[in-house]
Amino acid sequence: MSPKIDPNALPSQPRRAASIETWDDEFEVVVVGFGVAGGAAAIEAARAGAKTLILEQATRGGGATALSEGTIYFGGGTRVQNATGFEDSYENMLAHVRAAAGPTADPEKVRLYCEQSLEHFAFFESIGVEFKDTFFADKVIFPPTDDCLIYSGNEEAWPFSQEAKPVPRGHKPKKQGSAGAYIIEQMIDAATKLGVLIRNETRVRTLVRDDTGRVVGVVTKHEGRESAIRATRGVILTTGGFIMNRAMVEHFAPDLAKCRYPIGSDGCDGSGIRMGMGVGGAAVNMHEGLMTTAFFPPVTHIKGLLVSAQGQRFINEDCYHGRVTDAIAQKADGRAYLIVDDTLYGQSIVPYALAGVEETIEDLEKSLGIPEGQLVHTVASYNRAAERGEDPVFHKAGKYVTPLVHPPFAALDLSVDKSVWATFTLGGLDTQATGEVLTVDGQVVPGLYAAGRASAGLTRSGRYYASGMSIGGGSFFGRQAGKAAAKAAKVD
Repeated sequence: MSPKIDPNALPSQPRRAASIETWDDEFEVVVVGFGVAGGAAAIEAARAGAKTLILEQATRGGGATALSEGTIYFGGGTRVQNATGFEDSYENMLAHVRAAAGPTADPEKVRLYCEQSLEHFAFFESIGVEFKDTFFADKVIFPPTDDCLIYSGNEEAWPFSQEAKPVPRGHKPKKQGSAGAYIIEQMIDAATKLGVLIRNETRVRTLVRDDTGRVVGVVTKHEGRESAIRATRGVILTTGGFIMNRAMVEHFAPDLAKCRYPIGSDGCDGSGIRMGMGVGGAAVNMHEGLMTTAFFPPVTHIKGLLVSAQGQRFINEDCYHGRVTDAIAQKADGRAYLIVDDTLYGQSIVPYALAGVEETIEDLEKSLGIPEGQLVHTVASYNRAAERGEDPVFHKAGKYVTPLVHPPFAALDLSVDKSVWATFTLGGLDTQATGEVLTVDGQVVPGLYAAGRASAGLTRSGRYYASGMSIGGGSFFGRQAGKAAAKAAKVD
């Protein structure tokens, strides 16, 4: 007997258009959800001349973007890159993004994103988002200052550094600290000036489909009242991922369910994905997501050694924190320690438990319960090569290679059940690069579009990810969906 599936993980059934006695309102384009993808979609639809409505269940737009640091992934020679002395090109950006998007990524989406990166940068400037012409050199999650450019992924780390010339592409807007909410506020202002109507505290309950199979509207609920809103050109789902829907996570992405700290807004409940599935849309890449336990800053932690419960290394520590975290889960069975000496230890941005502090590596090995001689051998072998500034086994960049020889020695516990592991989903509705939702056999669901984490977008794997690709990809493909919907044939 098959296990019973929680209803909250199942497709949401649409309403038949014939059952709608009266449409309460009519727009050409209806955008469901006001995060960065929804804002971008609405702005482009309005710029194309479409009468546009945004429906947002929260009291103000924002979604996961408003809670984020606000980094956006641009390249190919932006104004900021040029001003700070970094040469980039479309070809070089494409070589890296092909890898960073993951092996199951849509090649056409990757190509378009890189090809139009400079134009996408100009879009953000056009809505009032400012970027400072400065580079923040330290390896950080995001600049705590109002500086802009950083290495936000694996660009400098092996093997990515062998595939494309390392160039920083993470662009954080000119804002002290996190800038996600600032981006959303600029979008709200731009959309409002274009005449886009924004209805907050309005939840979309289901899609409306006519007898031909075309999506022609939505059913909403606001202050206890149900309304039917007609969309004569298209409905765009930009409702976020499904990390806040425990039933969906456990069903589709059981590895992510092990992480105790979801990254997202309350609206990342999978509602848009379920609605899309209900009208025949295919949900793809649903098992994938990004897991992270940010063991740096301080940057000195990268000079430490990450080892398994058997005392063995399994990845170069200078990789993007999401790649390191994925390696802990997949290569070390979720148990790992960061070994540092007295010169490297510092207070991380995440409060990690000290698994052990000892005067010798031998004693640290015993206190951690690592098989005898394993950690001793790992550290001794690493130290011999580090004295030459080399890491021949895992190829950590030379600037992070230093012998661990200054006692006491400490082990920070990075295990999934002992530290802060956060996660978000990377699966969603299958779409064309222009936003149209596709069925399992690759046919378009008429009248329905999706972007952001409601879709399987630019990035498909956390182990290759770079910060800025969610906001960058969500906004870029939100724009494509908005333009496509505005040009679609109008329902009579």
